[in-house]
Amino acid sequence: MTKILQLPAYLFKIIAFKSEIDRLLLLSVLFSTFLLVARVFYTGSSYFLSLEWNLFLAFVPYYLSGWLHRKPERITNKWTLSLVLAVWILFIPNSFYIITDLFHLGETGHVPLWYDLLLLLSFAWNGLMMGILSVRQMEKIMQVYYFNKHELLFIYPVMWLNALGVFIGRYWRFNSWDVVTNPFRLILDILDLIMHPLTYKNAFGMIFCFSVFMTLLYLTIKRVSKMIW
Repeated sequence: MTKILQLPAYLFKIIAFKSEIDRLLLLSVLFSTFLLVARVFYTGSSYFLSLEWNLFLAFVPYYLSGWLHRKPERITNKWTLSLVLAVWILFIPNSFYIITDLFHLGETGHVPLWYDLLLLLSFAWNGLMMGILSVRQMEKIMQVYYFNKHELLFIYPVMWLNALGVFIGRYWRFNSWDVVTNPFRLILDILDLIMHPLTYKNAFGMIFCFSVFMTLLYLTIKRVSKMIW
């Protein structure tokens, strides 16, 4: 438990108040962690502690894209860019996966339902914000390769892969580490999914709906931010 709850301090050390968005994001993570710690002490149950780990996994792509974005010279090295981009693609679905933790709402009755709703929503919000900000940073980085091309040529494939990651994480219980620890099983299952679309029509339905939703969410926030600022 102690190691898992060290995420806010870890975020604090890495972010170091680099921007107003980073400060607000850190405050939001601290608030979510406070809700989680209070729940653990009140109920004596560690039921939702996995939320903190999921949030850490969501932080990984946010850190990677920010690392590239803050140091433009790293982008010019194609080997560095390719390696970071590959790792980023593996981890970015974790940022959006957290919204499926809402499935757990109402599974325990130890605290009022509104409290668990707020707890789950706050973690989902943090994950989504990290994901959206990370995709935006990576979109800016990749614009040199997508010059004068429509933004959806980058955004939708990323969101489709995110939706695929959400599905295989939630229902097949794979995670980003399985690319290293269990690659053959992961690849075979994905190939089976692609080669038998009718067998997995519900899976493709979820992937499609989630990919469209996440694309619309991203584009809406992007447009709103441009209108306001």
